[in-house]
Amino acid sequence: MFENLQERLGKTLKNISGRGRLTEDNIKDTLREVRMAFLEADVALPVVREFVKQVKERAVGIEVTKSLSPGQVFIKIVREELEKAMGEANEELSLNAQPPAVVMMAGLQGAGKTTSVAKLAKFLKERKKKSVLVVSADVYRPAAIKQLETLADEVGVEFFPSDISQQPVDIATAAISHAKKKFIDVVLVDTAGRLHVDNDMMDEIKNLHHAINPIETLFVVDAMTGQDAANTAKAFDEALPLTGVILTKTDGDARGGAALSIRHITGKPIKFMGVGERTDALEPFHPDRIASRILGMGDVLSLIEEVEMKVDKEQAAKVAEKVFKGDGFTLDDFAEQLKQMKNMGGMMSMLDKLPGMANLPDAVKGQMGDKTFIQMEAIISSMTKKERARPEIIKGSRKKRIAAGSGTQVQEINKLLKQFTQMQKMMKKMKGKGGMMKMMRGMKGMLPPGMMGGGGPKF
Repeated sequence: MFENLQERLGKTLKNISGRGRLTEDNIKDTLREVRMAFLEADVALPVVREFVKQVKERAVGIEVTKSLSPGQVFIKIVREELEKAMGEANEELSLNAQPPAVVMMAGLQGAGKTTSVAKLAKFLKERKKKSVLVVSADVYRPAAIKQLETLADEVGVEFFPSDISQQPVDIATAAISHAKKKFIDVVLVDTAGRLHVDNDMMDEIKNLHHAINPIETLFVVDAMTGQDAANTAKAFDEALPLTGVILTKTDGDARGGAALSIRHITGKPIKFMGVGERTDALEPFHPDRIASRILGMGDVLSLIEEVEMKVDKEQAAKVAEKVFKGDGFTLDDFAEQLKQMKNMGGMMSMLDKLPGMANLPDAVKGQMGDKTFIQMEAIISSMTKKERARPEIIKGSRKKRIAAGSGTQVQEINKLLKQFTQMQKMMKKMKGKGGMMKMMRGMKGMLPPGMMGGGGPKF
């Protein structure tokens, strides 16, 4: 998300560095470029106007401090105004109610509402330690009810059955009553979506809201619809007392117009964003971290949180112990590392959160997608146990057999073995005094030029 905006702003903000003073004249061109970057990102015009006005008012006439260059002062102002536009801080769900806390989900058809219910249920269960019941009040699409039942089973939360012969209000009230009897903490109510906003839909959802009086009413909207997402959210907010927004499909949105427009147009906070299809691909929306990402400064805090949640620490400790004992690093260990990275959304999802990644060439990015990970796993799976333990025996005929078994070419086998050998060498460097620093220097040598620069760590 924000790739286009990040690239455009990165180039623009470089041009203002080196000034001894920020004046109206020397920031005029920069602000024009910022304005164009926002409009190209499909940010709503009122938001763009307000943003540029605020940055200009704060930037003009600011003297350079001893520790900061004018460029840094300007970027700091841009960052703070970006945060302000998106809401300044993450707003958590308000679940302080007599159990069960009822959360109602609203939105148009196709926005990813039912999937978001399952993702939110998993988030509440695993990260907030809540017991959760999900129920579908969508009586127009039998497939939606079945979909939610399947997803509930997948994420391990309770599903309350419903069918198309019932009324939405009756379904929801019965589910809440059931949750009270079973002392369930949270009830998530999925509602019917439509292809567009219409009066019948609004009347139905108003009645449902009045009957169940949810503590949270979340609007689920597709990020790829840009500023239209903000306008649709506004239409819903006029009918319902929305408490927040879930922005879906952000992994497919290179512009970011919705994220920057919604708060300004609706006054409602974005509470979560969907970052992929998996049921764990839901992240709390942190405006400060998103602003850092937009400006190419990375989002290391989110990366740390992700590692904490998704990395199998026991398995990682076993590999580390093997390496320090000098028992070697095998292709089985390498496959385990690939699996762990896949659990975190793949290499690009991780790299996007590191500073300076905007400088990464497209050719390098192309080598780090999900397709590459799947291919590497297939290659390792096509090897025998002996080959995975002693990759040096993999020669001509073995390579041909592995390539045929994994549906790849021999040169791809060679490439994987080369990467593995480099990783083995790095692991060896971890042994002994100063091992970690030696390994990091080795990593730097393997990376493309500029990847560890531009705000990244120096070794």
